[in-house]
Amino acid sequence: MLIFSLVYLGGLLTIFSPCVLPVLPFIFTRSDQSFRRNGLPILLGMAATFTLLASFAAAGGAWLVEINQYGRYAALLLLLLLGVSLIVPALSERMMRPFVTLGGRLQQQADKQSSLKGSLLLGVAVGFLWAPCAGPILGLVLAGAALNGANLYSALLLLVFASGAATSLGLALLAGGKILKVMKQGLGAEQWIRRGLGVAVVIGVLVIALGWDTRFLSQFTFLSTTSTEQKLISKLTTKPKASDVTETTTMPALTGATRWLNSPPLSREMLRGKVVLVDFWTYSCINCLRTIPYLKAWNEKYRDKGLVIIGVHSPEFAFEKDQNNVEQAIHDLGITYPVAMDNQFALWNAFKNDSWPAHYLIDGQGRIRHQHFGEGAYQETEQMIQILLKEANHGEQVKSDTFVQVEGSGATAAATEMERSPETYIGYARQQNFASPEAIKQNVEIQYTSPGVLNPDQWALNGKWLVSEEKASLKAAGGAISFRFQGRDLHLVLGTGNHKPVRFKVTLDGVAPGADHGTDIDAQGNGVIHEQRLYQLIRQSSKITIHTFRIQFLDAEAEAFAFTFG
Repeated sequence: MLIFSLVYLGGLLTIFSPCVLPVLPFIFTRSDQSFRRNGLPILLGMAATFTLLASFAAAGGAWLVEINQYGRYAALLLLLLLGVSLIVPALSERMMRPFVTLGGRLQQQADKQSSLKGSLLLGVAVGFLWAPCAGPILGLVLAGAALNGANLYSALLLLVFASGAATSLGLALLAGGKILKVMKQGLGAEQWIRRGLGVAVVIGVLVIALGWDTRFLSQFTFLSTTSTEQKLISKLTTKPKASDVTETTTMPALTGATRWLNSPPLSREMLRGKVVLVDFWTYSCINCLRTIPYLKAWNEKYRDKGLVIIGVHSPEFAFEKDQNNVEQAIHDLGITYPVAMDNQFALWNAFKNDSWPAHYLIDGQGRIRHQHFGEGAYQETEQMIQILLKEANHGEQVKSDTFVQVEGSGATAAATEMERSPETYIGYARQQNFASPEAIKQNVEIQYTSPGVLNPDQWALNGKWLVSEEKASLKAAGGAISFRFQGRDLHLVLGTGNHKPVRFKVTLDGVAPGADHGTDIDAQGNGVIHEQRLYQLIRQSSKITIHTFRIQFLDAEAEAFAFTFG
């Protein structure tokens, strides 16, 4: 019962997902009419479409991506015609003629807008657009369905999830109807309301068709429910202990990835006979970056002997869901092995993973034989690669007395053994050691000040900032962040709110860093934010001691996510 309750709550949360926002105008187009004959059929059509798509995903795997994409194209066309018909009712009949063969007409005239058939068809269209927004909880449900096969339990989970989403949309529909009723009574503007909804529908179609719903709205991380969903996921999953990994632990199916990069979609069956290393990572994670030189070296050394490395990119921050950002990171890091984008955490949940980075080694029979969480133990992992390759090649010689020699550079260089400051998040969801005298006001622009002295591991804001769940966004040029840190390296995950370059200047104990500058600034401390990623700002070359770091942004719209140290 607890699992069903949490899955239902996960469905409810989808109403707050950023990519659902452009879909809401389609729901409100009929919110001023009978809920029984219009609102309820829309919700039933949406829920049925989602359940059908999700069931196909659990049973059929990667090929659903193409089917769902065609469905989205059809839905976008249908809703575009709906929006135009709302704006220009006189053209409605001509525009709706092609849909006679589909069994229903949408918005031909005012009296047909309440038809059961048209409402169901609208619900189907909304379902195609809503399904990809379901998020990590759906990923967990689908992963369980894929692992356990098609059964009544999986079907019930999908139905409960769809019911939660339909409930939230139904409440929005009822609320929207009351709002529209008041507006019409007060202003007598029914025709203008109708046209306004038509404009909203057309704009929503354009936003979705151009991909702005995920690329632009994902920047507003205070709208994201990812962290809440992940807390629910932690209650639904149990991470396997190292002692649980036996030769009978089977590799989960590789279904549910958002997209595959550097490779066509791979499946468990395609990899039979190969030794597979699955690496869970995300491109702004410093611990992940420091393991990549080893992964690249293993790929180069053992690829021709039967090793397949798969990088599963499961995002920590909203901007890491953007395909262009991930592709740029893969290019910059020189990664050539396959990478699966796991934006909905389907693979993360299937492996019951909870760490970045995490390595799983699978033998030629598809059994998980070794796993390691975090950095380090590279020789141990490589030894296991050699053992599994010998098994898979039936005794063929694989040298087991030599190991790769790796020396990373920049952010990929190995960390020091010295004590260093902890990873520190700027967003209020995981914030710690904040020292500005002003209390954090969530999602509100206020002026912050920095105290005269910071204790070790404390940090502070200065200037006009808006602190959201994942980040702090600078709203006026000249703002700064200070940190009293210890460690050889200081990294900061940065981005820009308007996708324009943001200049900044770094000081160390009040002066230019000189020889202690990182790879992303010069000796005078000057740097520019061009993209959303991890920036190396300090690498001490002389005596490593505790310092006060300060970064001042010369332009507004800087975004700061997290500090890490090496």
